[in-house]
Amino acid sequence: MKRIGMGLIGPGFVAAHHIDAVRRLGDVDVVAIAGSSEAGAQRKAKEYKVDRAYGDYKALIADPDVQVIHNTTPNYMHLPVVMAALAAGKHVVSDKPLALTPEEARTMRDAALKAGVAHTVTFNYRGNPLVQQMREMVAAGEGVNFVRGFYLQDWMTDPNVYSWRSDTAKGGATSALGDIGSHWCDLAEHVSGLKIESVLADLATVIPVRYTTGASAEAFAKGSSANRTAVNVTSEDLATVLVRFEGGVKGTFTVGQILPGHKNDVELEINSKKVSLKWRQEQQNELWIGRHDAPNGTLMKDPGLVSGEALRYTHLPGGHQEAWADAFCNLMRDAYDWVRAGGAMEAKPVPLPSFEDGYRSNCVIAAMLRSHARGNIWEKVTT
Repeated sequence: MKRIGMGLIGPGFVAAHHIDAVRRLGDVDVVAIAGSSEAGAQRKAKEYKVDRAYGDYKALIADPDVQVIHNTTPNYMHLPVVMAALAAGKHVVSDKPLALTPEEARTMRDAALKAGVAHTVTFNYRGNPLVQQMREMVAAGEGVNFVRGFYLQDWMTDPNVYSWRSDTAKGGATSALGDIGSHWCDLAEHVSGLKIESVLADLATVIPVRYTTGASAEAFAKGSSANRTAVNVTSEDLATVLVRFEGGVKGTFTVGQILPGHKNDVELEINSKKVSLKWRQEQQNELWIGRHDAPNGTLMKDPGLVSGEALRYTHLPGGHQEAWADAFCNLMRDAYDWVRAGGAMEAKPVPLPSFEDGYRSNCVIAAMLRSHARGNIWEKVTT
């Protein structure tokens, strides 16, 4: 079996999960890590049990033993890192949002297509078996009437938590929408099979002043009690959005990261003429089925009950719970199948999100920002 060399740039919160997922594939070697400094990279390399560490991402990209670059840097670094990797002919797995702006994302998508390499963006909830089961059931149904849901977290409830995501120079003009709203929108489009055509967004910054020690905290890290400096925050931590999908289908969703008790609470419900289907990430092994003329029911994740892509993503018997990390690994399995196939577009697994999906997500979020800035009006998604 030919081994594949992986290098990771930006060893923050999600980096450990990238490394765990690819190691589970069996034929991928984590060759090197690159950080913002040599010392920091060495520390993370030791923590993750990786032999090589670079203080410069360009040095990692130039490493001949690395064929796939995983980009887990802050948003403002996505463009230079990805473009350098593509110029070197490397396959790329990049965290979402793909870029700070639609223009940057389009540049990255076009460069990836020109390079002819695999290019994945980590909308990892597509990797859940029951998400794929839901998608199959929607496609086999009799049309979609309504789409609703939310993505709620509480890790930024404390004003003493200050992340680079709150810094518009590093995270971009959006915080909660770009970080987790992008996940929900991609999930809604992927499962429903419908594109979002226009949006009406109402954004809020519930905590406009945060306090920082000067170092940007990793996501979900607890703050220290050291002396802090006040920082004014302008990006949103709460948003409610009305959406219109193609074909006139309507929807609504809420995003927030300052909502106590909601740890990683993602929900998507799709209502059709005959049934309603609802999947919730924190109970991800259950798919609720609602009916008006028969008892409601719950489809449990079970290889004997699911079909299609859901069956391919189900690795344990019924009653054996699969979790967030397993879904993330499913995404990486598809990404590396595409790598092994050379990156040709026709070889991309159907559920796998590419830079095209990342570009579209940037366009959807940009429309929401325009909608709010123009006084909460309907705004078309332009691509």
